[in-house]
Amino acid sequence: MRYELFYWPSIQGRGEFVRLALEEAGAEYVDVARASGRGKGMPAMTQIMEQQKLQTRPFAPPFLRAGKLLIGQTANILHYLGPRLGLAPKSDAGQLWAHQLQLTVTDFVVEVHDTHHPIAGSLYYEDQKSEARRRSKHFVAERVPKYLDYFEGALQANSKGKGYMIGRSSTYVDLSMFQLVAGLRYAFPATMKRREPFVPGLVALHERVARRPNVAAYLASPRRIAFNQHGIFRHYPELDA
Repeated sequence: MRYELFYWPSIQGRGEFVRLALEEAGAEYVDVARASGRGKGMPAMTQIMEQQKLQTRPFAPPFLRAGKLLIGQTANILHYLGPRLGLAPKSDAGQLWAHQLQLTVTDFVVEVHDTHHPIAGSLYYEDQKSEARRRSKHFVAERVPKYLDYFEGALQANSKGKGYMIGRSSTYVDLSMFQLVAGLRYAFPATMKRREPFVPGLVALHERVARRPNVAAYLASPRRIAFNQHGIFRHYPELDA
C-alpha cells in the first residue's frame, strides 16, 4: 500500500515516530506537506483538517491516509501500521503491550514539550522563560529518570529478546526508544550524560537501531529533518541544569 503521511514540513515532532517506522519497513509513502505538486504541500494538509463534515477529521497532525482510512494520533497510527509493516508482535497481547508502551512514549513527549512551553503553546518561549526554568528543573530531576528507568526496566524484563523491547525482533517501539534517546541528547545533553549510565540497555538499543540499514540510510538522507528550535526537542542551555 502507498501511504500518505501528513505532518508539519519543517520539524521532526510527533510525526518522526511514524516516519521512522515507514522508513525502517521500506514502505512506499509520501510526506505530503513536504512534497510539491497537485494535492501536495501544506494546503493539502490544512484542507483535510478544515473539512468540518468529515467524520474522521483529525484533531491535529500527524495523521495517515491508508487507502480509505484516515488515522490520527501517533500511537494510533503506529498501532495500525505495526502489524502491516512487520514491526509489531503477532499476538494480541503483544500488540497491546506495544501500544501501551507507545502511549507512555506519548505521555513523555508531552512533558518534553512542556519544558519550553509550560504556560501556553500560543506564547513564545521568551514569554515564559521563568516558568520554563522552574518546570525543567523538576523535569530533569524527576521525570527523565522516572520515564527512562521505566523503559529500561521494560527492556530488561523482556527475557525472550536480545536487547529488544518486545519479543525477539525489532518493533516500532524500539524505533521510538531510538528517537527518545536522540531527542533527549539534543535537548538535554548534560542531563543525558548523567543519566545514560543508569540505562545502558536503552543506550545500546539506540546504537543498534541507528545501525539498521534502512534507518541508517534515512538518517543520512535529506528526508531526516535536523533537530531545531521549532520542534518538540529543543536545546536551551538554561533548561539543562
